[in-house]
Amino acid sequence: MARLPLPSLLCTLAALSLSLLAAELKAKSCLEVLEVYVSKGFNKNDAPSNEINGDHLKICARGYTCCSQAMEEKYRQQSKEDFRTAVGEHCNALQNMFASRYEKFDEFFKELLENAEKSLNDMFVRTYGRLYMQNSELFKDLFVELKRYYVGGNVNLEEMLNDFWAHLLERMFRLVNPQHHFTDEYLECVSKYTEQLKPFGDVPRKLKLQVTRAFVAARTFAQGLAVARDVINKVSVVNPTPSCSHALLKMTYCSHCRGLVTVKPCSNYCSNVMRGCLANQGDLDSEWNNFIDAMLMVAERLEGPFNIESVMDPIDVKISDAIMNMQENSVQVSQKAFQGCGLPKATPPAGRASRSVPESGFSARFRPYNPEERPTTAAGTSLDRLVTDVKEKLKQAKKFWSSLPSTICNDEKMAPEPMSEDECWNGNAKSRYLLAVTGNGLANQGNNPEVEVDITKPDMVIRRQIMSLQIMTSKMKNAYNGNDVDFIDISDESSGEGSGSGCEYQHCPSEFEFNVTENVGKTVVHGKNAVENSATSAICWSCAAPALCLLFLAMQRQWR
Repeated sequence: MARLPLPSLLCTLAALSLSLLAAELKAKSCLEVLEVYVSKGFNKNDAPSNEINGDHLKICARGYTCCSQAMEEKYRQQSKEDFRTAVGEHCNALQNMFASRYEKFDEFFKELLENAEKSLNDMFVRTYGRLYMQNSELFKDLFVELKRYYVGGNVNLEEMLNDFWAHLLERMFRLVNPQHHFTDEYLECVSKYTEQLKPFGDVPRKLKLQVTRAFVAARTFAQGLAVARDVINKVSVVNPTPSCSHALLKMTYCSHCRGLVTVKPCSNYCSNVMRGCLANQGDLDSEWNNFIDAMLMVAERLEGPFNIESVMDPIDVKISDAIMNMQENSVQVSQKAFQGCGLPKATPPAGRASRSVPESGFSARFRPYNPEERPTTAAGTSLDRLVTDVKEKLKQAKKFWSSLPSTICNDEKMAPEPMSEDECWNGNAKSRYLLAVTGNGLANQGNNPEVEVDITKPDMVIRRQIMSLQIMTSKMKNAYNGNDVDFIDISDESSGEGSGSGCEYQHCPSEFEFNVTENVGKTVVHGKNAVENSATSAICWSCAAPALCLLFLAMQRQWR
């Protein structure tokens, strides 16, 4: 037997050693694959201990592999589950934000109404006594309708407020003219002259404007938070198509079959797969961004002239101010009404009217709040705090759907640490990914190199959510301009009842904020004695019931 030359022998031994080392490394790689596979709860008997021929594989690269056919199928199912989990986690975080803010806003608005009603009731009982309690259902009905409107009832705010002032005028007209008997027909005639009589001064006009704009903005904003929550809920449940499922397996677990358990997908490779699998969700982005912008616009209104807290907190003062104005001008109002509707019949003689003088007058509560003294009247917070918080969250939510593929690819579960472009998995090997990244949305997926997407078949669930966002954005813009909106049928894109002011943002000055001390200030400025004497004589000449005279005097002393 001929001996090999020494150099040839050394070369042969070196090659054998390298072959044995390579086999050992491959066996070690397969053992690592087995460990990872078992750690996911799979049966270890599915995995070979060494590399085997991969002709049985359907998706991952054939050749020598660490994966059996059973492993490939389980990896395929796992990659789909990983994808659903990744999408769900990011969407659920955003959905929970909208859900929690909606609940907080809803709680705040409802509690604000409850507090305003209780405050008015307490103050009017204290101030007007039995006169108020005999007519309290009028005020209760006002708050019932306001609450019904907020929760989505078919209430026309403008008509409802007009009815409230008309009914209050009828009650007050009887009180300041007890010497006359009025039929219902006569009082209807008086109501027709409300615009000319202006019995309550400018309070009804200002309050109607403020209440309408504030309630429209509050209700629309809360509804917007709920719509966003529901849209995310409906589109966050993804069912990968066969092509997407194929791409997910190839991207996430086919590297394991090559023994590369620690190598993560290349960034651009991952982006193409995710944009293909989330093509329909990507189409949400444009309308979603428009919706977020509209929400931010209404949020600014809530912080400024449409602040429902600044309207409802002093509403008892405003209504009382209107009543005082009616008392002060009762002679002139009555004379004009008599001229228009005729002289009513005299009331038959009767016993003295019982007195109802308040035991306590107005309290310090009527001092207007400075902006920095805004009370936490409801839900342990204030509207300013709620709006400031949600505005930041809304800004962060912009471009959510277009950035979702990158967000998932950058998640540490997908790529725990940055890798060089040459040290990542490109779908076939540990090497650079050379293909271009496709755009977002269904229309851009025609040339996606990783996922076959039928761009002629949009997802109808996504299309419906896009329509919901479009409708809600339109309602937001109406609310921003002070126009009422209708939530009874969300598919109706009409502007609703149209009870708002319709002002454009540049024409809505902040001086619409109602000054609750306006009349008091005038009393002081124009001379205490002159105004007191003229007002008192006007009331006492027109009131047969002494209770009203004493009531007004008591109220004036407290206002001073």
